[in-house]
Amino acid sequence: MSPWLLAALLILAVSFVSNISPFFGASYTFFATLDLILLGFTPANFLLVVALSAAGAALGKLVIYYGAFGLRRFLVGNRNVQLIGRNASTRTFYAVLFVAAFIPILPLDDFIYIGAGATSVSLPGISAVTLGAKLLKSGVEIAVEFAVLKAVIQVFTFSNIWLTVAVTAGFMALGIVVYQLDWEGLVKKYLHIELDKSRPPDAGAQAI
Repeated sequence: MSPWLLAALLILAVSFVSNISPFFGASYTFFATLDLILLGFTPANFLLVVALSAAGAALGKLVIYYGAFGLRRFLVGNRNVQLIGRNASTRTFYAVLFVAAFIPILPLDDFIYIGAGATSVSLPGISAVTLGAKLLKSGVEIAVEFAVLKAVIQVFTFSNIWLTVAVTAGFMALGIVVYQLDWEGLVKKYLHIELDKSRPPDAGAQAI
């Protein structure tokens, strides 16, 4: 197997695995950046690394979606899941998903995918938006990380597995806490936006 093919498969696999668990905090773009440094920077290499990392991340979210779909009878009673279901066909929903999928570090799009899976939101729509956001996210992050790591590569030659475990556990705990909050109440209080209550949770969604 050629080094390039091996690197491509590893980037895709790491990006996928880093996104299959809700609230996982590992940085798949950091791994992709290290591979880009090893392969050598060219415009073609950069674009391919960005595309592979974004594709792996978007595919990983499907696992969260289908996992939530399988647990829908336990999740559908959650008020935040119902909120997502009611607003799933609006432009605001897709705009929020794009921003959540783009924001670095915080896996905010996991919250949306859990609600989307539990209420059978149209998968092609959210997948397309997520892929676009991940392409932009990977492009920005890998470019910035490459510039920094290229200058101080020796400082980043170690691996801290315990830091990864701690960050992952922290994001999982944060995710559980956030899903206990009243999102609708917070939106009304701080953003003064009245969300649509007229439709049932499955409105605007389609079954798989």
